[in-house]
Parts: sequence; structure tokens; C-alpha cells
Amino acid sequence: MGKKKMTPEQEQYKKLEQKHELKRPVLKNCLKAFLVGGTICLIGQAVSYFYMYFFHFTEQTAGNPTVATMIFFSMLLTGFGVYDHIGQFAGAGSAVPITGFGNSVISAAIEHRTEGFVLGVGGNMFKLAGSVILFGVFSAFAVALIKTLLIMWGVL
Repeated sequence: MGKKKMTPEQEQYKKLEQKHELKRPVLKNCLKAFLVGGTICLIGQAVSYFYMYFFHFTEQTAGNPTVATMIFFSMLLTGFGVYDHIGQFAGAGSAVPITGFGNSVISAAIEHRTEGFVLGVGGNMFKLAGSVILFGVFSAFAVALIKTLLIMWGVL
């Protein structure tokens, strides 16, 4: 099937639109996302080392409190309106790390707080994050099941 034939006015408008369309600075946006995402990960690594040094966690056990601390930091920054500015600047660099999950949860809670704690905050808090939790839990179950079967069959 071919393209739909455009009228001369539509073609003229399309050319005008292409002429005035702003070019996206893709390389600049990627660099900003990389730097901010890397900085968030660097802070997370510092928090992990903090738990290992001061509370004598092992490298394996420091992960859970580190994740909880990073989510808490992002929720705190979102509450003060700082994380929104970071997100505007960095784009996916602030959304991809675990801090983006904390931001999405607390943003929905803040947005719906006028509807009450139960129906507003509680009912809307996990609309976006609920699918992340669901697929995360399901993926963890599937991987654990596959690993268990591979161990039982003697492959691992």
C-alpha cells in the first residue's frame, strides 16, 4: 500500500512545519542523562560503602538498605521540588535508576493528596509504580524458577 496522497495545502504545510521544527540536541541530552544517571549511581555506591564501613554489612547485604536509602532520598527531593528540576535537566538519567521509581510513587501521592489519605494518596500512589512492582516480582519469580530447574538438572 502506498502513502496517502496529500493535497497541495497539506504538502505546503508539511514543508513549513519541517522548516520551523526545532532540532533536538540528541548528543547533548544523552550526555546530560549519562552524567546525572552516573552521579546518582555514584551516590548510591557511596551509600553502599557507608553501610559496609559503619554498619559492617557485606557487599551482598548492603544492597537492600542502599536501595531503601536511595528511594528515600529521591522521595525527599521530590517532596521539596528538587527532583523535578533534576528530571527536567537529565530526562532518562533521573528516571532509569531506582530513584526514578521513588519519584514516581511520591509524585502520584503528592498530586492526589487533596482527595484524602486513603482514596487519594493510597489509591493513586501505585498506579504507575504498580506495574513496575508486578513485573519486577514476576521476573524475579521466573528467573528463580529457571535457576532452580537448572540446578536440579545439574546444569549449574
